Amino acid sequence: MNNFKEFIKSFIKAELKGWKRGEVIALAIVFAVIFINAIIVKDSIIAVISAVCGILYSTIAGKGKISCYFFGLSGTCCYSWLSFENALWGNLILYMCYYFPMQVFGIFSWSRHLKKETREIVKKRMNTKERLLLFIIAIILCSIAVGIIKYFNGSSPLFDGITTVLSIFGMYLTVKRCIEQWIIWMIVNGLSSIMWLNLVLHGAKTYATFIMWCVYFILAIYFYIQWKKEIDAQDRKNQV
Repeated sequence: MNNFKEFIKSFIKAELKGWKRGEVIALAIVFAVIFINAIIVKDSIIAVISAVCGILYSTIAGKGKISCYFFGLSGTCCYSWLSFENALWGNLILYMCYYFPMQVFGIFSWSRHLKKETREIVKKRMNTKERLLLFIIAIILCSIAVGIIKYFNGSSPLFDGITTVLSIFGMYLTVKRCIEQWIIWMIVNGLSSIMWLNLVLHGAKTYATFIMWCVYFILAIYFYIQWKKEIDAQDRKNQV
């Protein structure tokens, strides 16, 4: 029992290490906005929980900490319910049939690539051939997904189809620890923000979800810059 307690304490200590004061303050402000908004407009409780878990997942994933997946699994369940309520069939299938099992896999995958000193993942980038192949496959699958969702009368076939397909690649690259994931998340999060804004304007009580996607977009830009600095520094060190 004592060994288990010590393991938990050391795990939590390692996960909290490396945070900047500005990052903590920014998170506190975002959560305050979400909670105040929820009280004022009587937002969906599920939407609020989904937003909090989702933002924590993206932030901690950007920090390269394995604990991100515990928030990711909780947020996935909540977001799946919201997708079901708003007829976003592509997002529903994506989250339940792909995100959930991939996040479980991500826990085991990341645990094999942690730095001993910081307990953060070792980050990497794709080569030119891999990026080109990814781009071609993404274009083809996006076109197919949009057509299928439109056939089943989805509420936002274009955005739903594109975000669904790109999220599949984004999650895969997240588990693979590739910096290119953040470029994909910029596109997905930007389009998702527009999609959920449209739903809010048509009466959906999911304001927190809209705010969540806007924050995701900002986080994708921020962590792309942070990961690039770290990977560039690793490359320079390896060349010496």
